[in-house]
Amino acid sequence: MEPCVLSRSSYVAEPLDPEPPDFESYAAARQHYLYRTAYLLCGDRDRAQDLVQSTLVALLCSWSKARLAENPDAYAKKALVRAFLAEQRKFRRIVAAHAILRTEPGATAAAADPAELRLVVLDALRSLPPKPRTMVVLRYWADLSVEETAALLGCSTGNVKSQCSRSLAKLRELLGDSFVELSER
Repeated sequence: MEPCVLSRSSYVAEPLDPEPPDFESYAAARQHYLYRTAYLLCGDRDRAQDLVQSTLVALLCSWSKARLAENPDAYAKKALVRAFLAEQRKFRRIVAAHAILRTEPGATAAAADPAELRLVVLDALRSLPPKPRTMVVLRYWADLSVEETAALLGCSTGNVKSQCSRSLAKLRELLGDSFVELSER
C-alpha cells in the first residue's frame, strides 16, 4: 500500500489513505526532498546527509505528533531548518567563520559554464549568515511564500521581506552585475 504520492508541482505529499503513513514509508518517500533542501542550506553533501539524518531522528522521536499533523512535510521541513540553525550555531563556536567570497564584481563573466555558475552561486550563498541564507533558500529555491517562510522560522513577514531583500542585495554585490546576464542565457 502506497501511503503518499509526491506531487511534482508542489513537492507536498498527498495522502491517498485517511490512515497516516508509517515512519519508514514516509522517510523513504521524502528523504530525497529533505536532502535537496539540506544541501541548499549548507552547500555540502556530507553535511546535508548529516542534517537529513538528524532531521529524521528528530522526526522519529516525535512521529506520534508529526504523523497526525495536517502537513507532515511542513513538520519535517521545520525540523530540518531547526537542525540546520542549531548546527550553524555549534559550527560557529568551533570553527572560524569562512571568508566571504573574494571575487571581483566582473569575475563571474568567465564562469559561462552552467556548472561553474552553480558553484559560484553556492559559494555566494554560503557567505550569507545562517538565518538569512535559510530565508533565501526557503523563499526562492523551495518556493515558499513570505507567510509560509515566516511561519516556518517563527518570525514576522516583515522580517522575512527585509532579510531576503538585504540578502539578495549582498548576493548581487558578490556576484556582480554581469551575473544576471549570464544566468539568463
